[in-house]
Amino acid sequence: MCAEGAHINVDESTAPEKFLGCKLVAIPAADGKLTAPQVKEKIQRIGDQHHPQAKVISISQASEYGTVYTIDELRALSAVAREHNMYFHMDGSRIANASVTLGKSFREFTRDAGVDVLSFGGTKNGLMFGEAIVFFRTELAANFMYTRKQGMQLASKMRFISAQFEALLTNDLWKRNATHTNKLARLLGDELTRIGLKVTQKVEANGVFAIFPAEIIEPLQKEYPFYVWVEKTNEVRLMCSWDSTEGEVKKFVNKVSELLG
Repeated sequence: MCAEGAHINVDESTAPEKFLGCKLVAIPAADGKLTAPQVKEKIQRIGDQHHPQAKVISISQASEYGTVYTIDELRALSAVAREHNMYFHMDGSRIANASVTLGKSFREFTRDAGVDVLSFGGTKNGLMFGEAIVFFRTELAANFMYTRKQGMQLASKMRFISAQFEALLTNDLWKRNATHTNKLARLLGDELTRIGLKVTQKVEANGVFAIFPAEIIEPLQKEYPFYVWVEKTNEVRLMCSWDSTEGEVKKFVNKVSELLG
């Protein structure tokens, strides 16, 4: 079970279904976050051989809409998972940004909040390549080395990935990078609001979602690559990177303002 806009649902070209042989149950989430009542409502016909059996709750922290789950929200989802003998997975591609927003350590909103398996992101926070999988329920890792190999995710020079994580987690480099990107996203959101555009989601991590007039999107994309998140409404997704600068943000906003006329 995942949010309708979850990465595993819209961006993986059906990889979960192909490799796991599972069914994704996508739940509408206007702000990108699942709630415990929503998930509970979708757990149906347990024990019925004709119906897919609920087994995993998968969320993204921060969400695909740049919103951040509170610890209480995470504990509520974990409680649903425990009640129904399910696993709780967190996609932490932007986990550093969530940590800075919450002002909490990684452990406080992962292991201590009831997460079973965590995908710990590196590339969104400065690594050239590499993600880490953290098993808080160690029994779930029993055969993972084979899954990793079969999925062609065992790099022949794995030490180069590990070295990057050592650097990222030393002397709070991860925190400095995430603090920087969160700050730039807030600046970007404020500036877009100032020139009259609608920001559609709370700016809680390093992403800004806004409605752009259709006529400025294509000329803007020629200079700045970004996604149109919802084509029907012209909602765009703008992401600030660890190496983005305040000057780049202001230059982008000036270009938007110029195109608006």
